[in-house]
Amino acid sequence: MTQISKNILLVRPANFGVNTQTLVTNHFQKQLEGYSPEQIKKMAIEEFDNAVKLLKSKGINTFVFDDTPTPIKPDAIFPNNWVSFHRDGTVVLYPMLTPNRMTERRLDIIDELKTKFKITRLIDIFSSEVIKTNERLEGTGSIVFDHINKIAYACLSERTSKKLLLELCEHIGYEACYFESLDRNGNEIYHTNVMMCVAEKFVVICMESIKSCAESKQVYDKFKKTGHEIIEISYEQMDKFAGNMLSVQGSNGPVLVLSQTAYDSLTPEQIKTIKKYNELLPLPINTIETIGGGSARCMIAEVFLPEL
Repeated sequence: MTQISKNILLVRPANFGVNTQTLVTNHFQKQLEGYSPEQIKKMAIEEFDNAVKLLKSKGINTFVFDDTPTPIKPDAIFPNNWVSFHRDGTVVLYPMLTPNRMTERRLDIIDELKTKFKITRLIDIFSSEVIKTNERLEGTGSIVFDHINKIAYACLSERTSKKLLLELCEHIGYEACYFESLDRNGNEIYHTNVMMCVAEKFVVICMESIKSCAESKQVYDKFKKTGHEIIEISYEQMDKFAGNMLSVQGSNGPVLVLSQTAYDSLTPEQIKTIKKYNELLPLPINTIETIGGGSARCMIAEVFLPEL
């Protein structure tokens, strides 16, 4: 088992913009004043293309799929929420909260990956029971996996159902570690991957967002047991997406992908600690993270599938 993937998947957006259906639960989404929808779309595509160029420059094997023009999917740039690809050949499809995000789920992408990777099992969590109960689980936004130790970390929210989390963990043989995480205004943090990142040797986490002493200790003890160095970030840093990072395999070793905004929020000491384990790769994606309410990690779906 390994924690980091050498293959990643990204979706080039066709209609990036403000997703009004997700505004209620994503307090990271903000407006960019003074720009038209067409300007925002153009800026996002430019940021995306530059991000792909930077990722490839580090020898990261990057598969890029184009979003389809219809139906309109303002958040298609964040594929990590609808799918995860696992080392045993399992592909998991996830139920997302809003109708327009459910349309992001694309079997044609999975069919294309079948020409390069071995897929042995497809688990689709979306069911009639899920529709009836309105429970949701949004991929590696909802879950931060420790693949080496088979632990699935999740802060519970409207987008992250405890029931579905436990069901998934039973399917894939992982232990669930769940907790409540709140922002500085007392709102549920919508996705786990904005408040924590698990790399091979270290974790980055906003511990102060876990208000329960018992839950905080549970998470802390897990990290100590698995031998991860803990890098704590503040609320202010979390709001700048410093928790939304992902370690991937480059040609010269592990690379921690994060936004330029997140990088600029880190202290010299935090950067020094991370550099013991990973090269840092900041991506300038201000339009994407401001409008979309998700950052660099959300743009990447890791492909752990065995290669053919």
